[in-house]
Amino acid sequence: MLIPSIDLMGGRIVQLVQGETLKLAFDDFDYWIERFGKYPLVQLIDLDAAMRQGSNEPLIERFTRQLPCQVGGGLRSAEDGQRKLDLGARRVIYGSTLFGGDNEADRKRHAVLNLDFSENLRESLGEDQLVFSVDARNGRVAVKGWKDSVDLTPEEAVTWLENDCGTFLYTHVDTEGTLSGFPQEVAAILRACTARQLIVAGGIRSHAEVDELDRMGVDAVAGMAVYSGLMEA
Repeated sequence: MLIPSIDLMGGRIVQLVQGETLKLAFDDFDYWIERFGKYPLVQLIDLDAAMRQGSNEPLIERFTRQLPCQVGGGLRSAEDGQRKLDLGARRVIYGSTLFGGDNEADRKRHAVLNLDFSENLRESLGEDQLVFSVDARNGRVAVKGWKDSVDLTPEEAVTWLENDCGTFLYTHVDTEGTLSGFPQEVAAILRACTARQLIVAGGIRSHAEVDELDRMGVDAVAGMAVYSGLMEA
């Protein structure tokens, strides 16, 4: 399944290369809402909220009222996720807050993962409405807008977190926004680590790639290829 991506920053739809360099920007929201209306799921990320530089909540509501969206970006509590669900999101995405134990109890259970937090999210929101984002740069989980990393592989993270969510979202930061193709072997390894729905992103440039991922039971997020016209939306 192809899942088109909408990344919001500064009140516009944007596409960044590896989460840093602005490549494309659009503000013709109704056009993209119409284009994406045929898809069973759209991914919607508030990059400003993720980087703690503001919020695009009015735009988020505009999209979630008209498209079936899984929404992420800056969610730090169960209440944050519930607010997005109340705005019309189908599912909510949590990332950095799952990593980096904030207190001694967390660190006793796992040196890196906030397992009490992940369990609380499941109990509060239900696993079917939870997407856990496990992104990686140079083989290690990347956090805080991909600016930092923790001493954990994505495979380890997925294995530990599997009981608390319905879906995993994996972004290969090394190829994100580059249109250089997603490493299929990485998808195969992650597919073997979890029985949950697995969605991958990062460099996908063709429907042939999406079809190959689909054959191994993996769904694909595409952004740059769609907005640049390489893939028909």
